[in-house]
Amino acid sequence: MPENTTPTGLIPVANLKEFFRDSLRGAFAKQHLQVEAQTEHYIVNLLTLFARSEALFERTAEGTRLKPLVVMLSEAMEASSPQDRQRGLQRLGDVSLFVAGFFAQGFARKLVDIDYHIAIGGRAYGTLAESLSRGPRRVLGAVFSELAHKFQPLVDSLNELAESAYRHSDRDILRLYEIWLKTGSARSYKILERLGVHPTAGARGAYAH
Repeated sequence: MPENTTPTGLIPVANLKEFFRDSLRGAFAKQHLQVEAQTEHYIVNLLTLFARSEALFERTAEGTRLKPLVVMLSEAMEASSPQDRQRGLQRLGDVSLFVAGFFAQGFARKLVDIDYHIAIGGRAYGTLAESLSRGPRRVLGAVFSELAHKFQPLVDSLNELAESAYRHSDRDILRLYEIWLKTGSARSYKILERLGVHPTAGARGAYAH
């Protein structure tokens, strides 16, 4: 057994942040995606934070769960101060990106779909970027702007990271096709081709109309 593995075959991770950084760079390379260093740093910190479930989920009277995106959006837009509004939009973008990136397969059983998370998350980051485009936080505003403009390929990269050891069933193939129809995901298209399915541009055009 290699020295760097446990008896169960798992590779121990001494530093979670370094693990996410290296894994993310590998996913970016596979997706031919380039981001600024500050944006990569932001995403690595986001993944490290949400690796703790208590940072992602919220305690409610009904138990621990994710707050609905529409509620998060409403709270952000109705915030009593610009700072609270910005924090709310950031939380909305962060949660949307993480959930769409790591729980894409789970959307097959839910009413709210992955394209909704992509749309609302990208919009939240874009609105946040505009509010920070001037002043002392404009560097951070540039990060949110890149997150907004590259939200879909970033989701693809996180899907790559999450599913690196995942084997697709027939049901998953149908789900990948549905994701490609709805979002135009380049990663879903490539996986479908690798699995012997050849999506056509006409099919997506017909779906869009």
